[in-house]
Amino acid sequence: MCRHPSSYSSIDQQEEGEEGAEEDEEQVKASAEGLNVEEESFHKSKGVSPLPRTTQLVFEIQSGRAVPRLREPRHLYGVSGHLSQTLPRWPRECEVIPEEIRHIGDWHTILDHSGLISPFVSSVPHLHAFADKENYFRGSCVGSRGAVLTQAAMSLTGPEDTTLLFEARFESGNLLKATQVGEFEYELSLRSDLYTERHRQWFYFRVRNTRAGVLYHFTITNLLKAASLYEEGQQPLLYSEEKARVQAVGWHRVGQQVSYRPNGQQHANQPHYSLSWTFHFPYDQDTCYLAHCYPYTYSNLWNHLSQIEQDPRCSRFCKVRTLCRSLAGNLVPVLTVTKPSQLGDKDGSYKPAVVLTARIHPGETNSSWVMRGIVNFLLGDSPDAALLREAFVFKLVPMLNPDGVIVGNNRCSLTGRDLNRNYKSLLRESFPTVWATRTMVQRLCEEHKVLLYCDLHGHSRKHNVFSYGCKNPHERIFPLMLSKNCPDMFSFESCKFKVQRSKEGTGRVAMWRLGVRNSFTLETSLCGANFGKRKGTHFSTQDFEMLGAQFCDTLLDYCDPGRTKVGPEPGAQLSVFVPWWSYLVLKTRKQKNCSPQSRKMAEVLAEGLPQDLQALYPLRMAGVGRVIKAS
Repeated sequence: MCRHPSSYSSIDQQEEGEEGAEEDEEQVKASAEGLNVEEESFHKSKGVSPLPRTTQLVFEIQSGRAVPRLREPRHLYGVSGHLSQTLPRWPRECEVIPEEIRHIGDWHTILDHSGLISPFVSSVPHLHAFADKENYFRGSCVGSRGAVLTQAAMSLTGPEDTTLLFEARFESGNLLKATQVGEFEYELSLRSDLYTERHRQWFYFRVRNTRAGVLYHFTITNLLKAASLYEEGQQPLLYSEEKARVQAVGWHRVGQQVSYRPNGQQHANQPHYSLSWTFHFPYDQDTCYLAHCYPYTYSNLWNHLSQIEQDPRCSRFCKVRTLCRSLAGNLVPVLTVTKPSQLGDKDGSYKPAVVLTARIHPGETNSSWVMRGIVNFLLGDSPDAALLREAFVFKLVPMLNPDGVIVGNNRCSLTGRDLNRNYKSLLRESFPTVWATRTMVQRLCEEHKVLLYCDLHGHSRKHNVFSYGCKNPHERIFPLMLSKNCPDMFSFESCKFKVQRSKEGTGRVAMWRLGVRNSFTLETSLCGANFGKRKGTHFSTQDFEMLGAQFCDTLLDYCDPGRTKVGPEPGAQLSVFVPWWSYLVLKTRKQKNCSPQSRKMAEVLAEGLPQDLQALYPLRMAGVGRVIKAS
């Protein structure tokens, strides 16, 4: 039976969805009554006493007999149900503009060239999403609280007024204040994570009344991190609505004279740092957006899930359900991806589980793009995707902190705490998403073997892609394989495998304590790579999605010990096939600039397969496997 997700006393009643729910309920009752009439007639004709009347049973005729089965659970909170249930819920004190923010999905890496700046003194616009300062979360509602939106402190004097108009009162937006200190120069302040005085790094805001051919100078003056990739070549992102319409160009990198430095100011004993850059807007009177990384909102997620549920083929392999509700009452979806079991088929009971989570830190938006790549690969029509669905049960939680994502936080939830330090907490109502995730993995460990848990993250101070793991030596095998499949993105030398006391409350350590041997985070730079062919370039959303696909491909390499790769043994020709493990060992040993860590892992592989992979041999014998052609 389908159960309602748990609710909390702080959640306002969602009246806007009740009328639609009643209409849907009437349709279900009418349909059920028709079915029950047919079932009663059938049973009377066969002389069989009917089962109790219920809407949860349906009957199939098999060999002349009526066989009851449970009705497929309805999407009470899915996108195919009431759309009002998936609308983002905000803290009641928030002001939210009624406009829907949309960006095209075509991203290009383009640099904008700029010149020098000139000082001037003018006015102070002040605009942000939180009109009333609250010390803690008190309740939520859909959209704005209903009051008239506060007007910006600055209004234009006429068409010749060149003052920029700033706005951030939309989903995932973050800008506290914009101060005009020159005709085309602005100092910006960011809002801290809601109900905290910390974590100012994520920014995402809108600018209107732009002028083309003019050099603008922006400075964010209250950042808190002592180090940033902006010191090493990272550039902010710009989206121009006019450029998207005319040239089909979406988010792209801009900025010259980018600097990140301490500015001598501080608040609450925290020193402040300034991010400064110069750039040009591409069109006059354009609407533009600037962001720290490629935005991916709660609404973006539900739009993607809606497409999956409406696709007849994808919906066969992917079931979207509700894991729980967040503190603000937002739905936290969980996707189950696997090949559906046939009637009477017990193969599903031995399928290992793979659990992947993302977006526990709202400002690490690149993790959502990696998860999107994983989901799209698993639901694709490639033979590899079919093998993965046949071999595994995937549990995917694409957004662990929807409240923080909606309000534009960088790291925390509405409790003002880092969720990735609270997996050990027993406070279910304060940390419902991590509590539900831990409980789900615990049950999976009892019902299936959990082969792998991975929490997807972004990193603002390091280049490349890398992993943080625990103490299990064989846990290093998967990251090493991923480094071979993504040689220009993934740096195995940047990986760390240890458990620090300060990290005991993280997801990877909590799942490792539950008995998941392969438990780690996948860290993806918010900037780009500093080695290989991609050295000095920024990662794009295509790169993030490709990384997700390579993650799945590596999982096949990892779980298929009998898979073959083409590789020359000493003295042998290229056409000789050798086992995947031997191929990896040989390739690593022959690598000229191989690091000690990689060489050590090659020796671990040469000792043989770990027990968890030996247990997958029944899958291999059952026909789950593949052969890679020579490349």
